[in-house]
Amino acid sequence: MSDRYADQDVIERLLGDSRVWAFVGLADNPHRTVYDQAMLLQHRGKRIIPVHPAREPVLGEPAYASLTDVPGDVQIDVVGVYRRSEHAGGVIDEAITRGAKAVWLPLGVIDEAAAERALAAGLDVVMDRCPAVEWSLRR
Repeated sequence: MSDRYADQDVIERLLGDSRVWAFVGLADNPHRTVYDQAMLLQHRGKRIIPVHPAREPVLGEPAYASLTDVPGDVQIDVVGVYRRSEHAGGVIDEAITRGAKAVWLPLGVIDEAAAERALAAGLDVVMDRCPAVEWSLRR
C-alpha cells in the first residue's frame, strides 16, 4: 500500500477541522479500540455518532444500526471504519451514498479498491492510520 492514503495535510485537516465522526463498529464496550478512539475524539470536541447493529447508546450519544439510519440533517464529516478489511468496502460505499466527506480506516484495515471508489467520489481517505497516534503527532 502506498502513502497515498496517509497524506499528512489530509490527516491534519480531518483531525483539526472536522466536527462529526461516525464510528462504524462502535458499541458500548470500553475494551475495544474503537471505544477508545471515539472517546478521545469526543474529549477533543468532536461529536461522535455510534453506528452498530445493537443500537445501544455509547458515550452519551444515540446509536444507529447503519450510516443510512443517521438522520439526513446530520452532516457526517468523517466515517471511521472499525470493521475488518473484508467488510470495509461496504461501509465505504455506504459512506459515499450517505454524503460523508471522508473515510478513515484504522491500523490493519485496508481496502484499496474501496479507497479508490471513495477518492473518485470526492471523499478524503486515510487508511491504516490510528487517530490517537496521528493526534499526538499533530503540528
